[in-house]
Amino acid sequence: MSHPSVDAVHHATSADGTVIAYESRGEGPSLVIVEGALGHRSFGVFDELAPLLEDRFTVVGYDRRGRGESQAGSTPYAVQREVEDLVAVLERCDSPAFVFGMSSGAALSLEAARQGALTGRLAVYEPPFILDDSHPADDPGFTEHLRTLVAGGHRTRAVKAFLRLMRVPAAVVAVMPLLPMWKRLCAAADTLPNDFEIVSPYRQGRPLPDAHYSSISVATLLIAGGKSPEYMQRASRLIAAQIPGATTATLDGQTHEVKADVIAPVLAQHFTPS
Repeated sequence: MSHPSVDAVHHATSADGTVIAYESRGEGPSLVIVEGALGHRSFGVFDELAPLLEDRFTVVGYDRRGRGESQAGSTPYAVQREVEDLVAVLERCDSPAFVFGMSSGAALSLEAARQGALTGRLAVYEPPFILDDSHPADDPGFTEHLRTLVAGGHRTRAVKAFLRLMRVPAAVVAVMPLLPMWKRLCAAADTLPNDFEIVSPYRQGRPLPDAHYSSISVATLLIAGGKSPEYMQRASRLIAAQIPGATTATLDGQTHEVKADVIAPVLAQHFTPS
C-alpha cells in the first residue's frame, strides 16, 4: 500500500457501502489495529502504539463504524458488517497484513480469523470473555438495555452502565464525567451495543463451542495482563487451546488497560518472525 503522511485520512468502502476512515503511519509490513469499546484512531490503542512501532511497521488505524470519521452504517448492524469493515481496510494494505485486536476488537479480530479473512499473523489482548464460573455471567439482556439507553439519547447512562459492568470502581465512575476524556467516551456511546453484540455470546459463563476457533490458520498470539481479572486471563488460555499452534504471553503488572510501551515489544517480536 502507499504510505500516507501521519495526518492523511483515507477511506475504504465496506461491502454494504459504509465508508470507513483509516490512516497509516510508518514504513514496513502493514499492521492493522482493531480498537476496543469506545476507541478510535485519535482516542485509543492506535494513537498510543503507532509512535512505538512505526519504525518497523506501517501501522494502520481505522475508526470502527459509527466512530470518529467512519459512517455509522448503510445497513442494520450485525457482527458480520464489522468483519467486512476490517476486510475492506485489509484490502487497502500490503498483503499479508498483520492484525492486533484489543478487548472487543480482539473478539472481532478472532471472528475475522475464524472466517479465514486474515492472511497475516494475529495478536489479541484480552478478549473479555467469561467462559467458566470464575466470574459472574452477564445479564443476557444487557445488550438490549444498552440499545434502549442509546436509542433514548442517554449516552452518559450507557457509558456508566458499561463501566459498572466492567467492574470499574464506583468512585472512579463518579469522577470520570469531570475529566476531559468523558466527552470522547460519550461521543462513541452509540456503538456500545455493537461491541456487546460481538462479545455477549461469550460472556455467559459457558465454555466455547467445541473447535470454535480451530479453523484459524494464521500464527496467533493471545496476550493477557498479570494483574487483569482471572476470568480474562483464563479466557485467553482457553481460546489459545483451540487454535492450532497458538502461543500465549502474560505481561507482569498489566491490567486490561495495558501500557503501550509494555506491549509494543511483544507485538514487534510476534510480527517479526525469525
